[in-house]
Amino acid sequence: MMQEKTVSSLPGIPVLVFAPILGFASFAMIVQLITTGQKFAALGLLVLTLIILLLMLVGLYKVEPNQSAVLSLFGRYIGTDRTPGLRFNNPFFTKKKISLRVRNFESGRMKVNDMNGSPIEIAAIVVWEVTDSAEAVFNVDAYESFVQIQSEAAIRSMASTYPYDPSEDSKVSLRSHPMEVSEKMRSEIQDRLQKAGINVIESRISHLAYAPEIAQAMLRRQQAGAIIEARQRIVEGAVGMVEHALTSLKEKGVVDLDDERRAAMVSNLLVVLCSDSATQPVVNTGSIY
Repeated sequence: MMQEKTVSSLPGIPVLVFAPILGFASFAMIVQLITTGQKFAALGLLVLTLIILLLMLVGLYKVEPNQSAVLSLFGRYIGTDRTPGLRFNNPFFTKKKISLRVRNFESGRMKVNDMNGSPIEIAAIVVWEVTDSAEAVFNVDAYESFVQIQSEAAIRSMASTYPYDPSEDSKVSLRSHPMEVSEKMRSEIQDRLQKAGINVIESRISHLAYAPEIAQAMLRRQQAGAIIEARQRIVEGAVGMVEHALTSLKEKGVVDLDDERRAAMVSNLLVVLCSDSATQPVVNTGSIY
């Protein structure tokens, strides 16, 4: 596998300054040769000067900050130049610019099956950067397309290893543990992109939902679960309040209730506390016995 190696280069500004000086000096010599009747020598000097100037200009290239230039000679990798600014190197080198800036993309919404086989829609945002320019250029073809396709494949694979909602069999789910899922997804994408010299900085889910064909059924199930959980909390709270009320009445000696009256009082209090709507009390103006 091809790996990056650093290559040295010369500053390009001196070369750019020297080129017009050489041109003017050569022009003066050509004029002098023509005046002395040495036309063939003047023509040769003109051709030589043009070739040298052309090679000097071809050897110049610019490297932006957070950019690298991958240099190759007739198909052989020479090295990578990461020195920013105007640089000069062998004019026969082929220069390919690679951006080292942090980039990101959002995958399309993909329909996959979670661990339980339920169809879901998922999309993610992947933040990445090139760390090895040689691997990005020579190990894969069109590394930007490679990043996108392999990332989507990793997202599909990761989504199928977790359930959408938490269950007793699995503590981690796509919806309830976003940090763990994001780290798992980043790790899977990194494994696939390692050979391309890509570093995955971050990966997070941007869209997560049940597929449209089962969304309504799953929504009703979630609503039913929420209602059951809420009812359990209400009943637990009501039982505690009733217990506290009976204990307080007995300790303070307000009233002494037999088992039948205590059961009736418990029933009435539970109806009042657990009812969805406001209850209408009936005032007993006589004896309770």
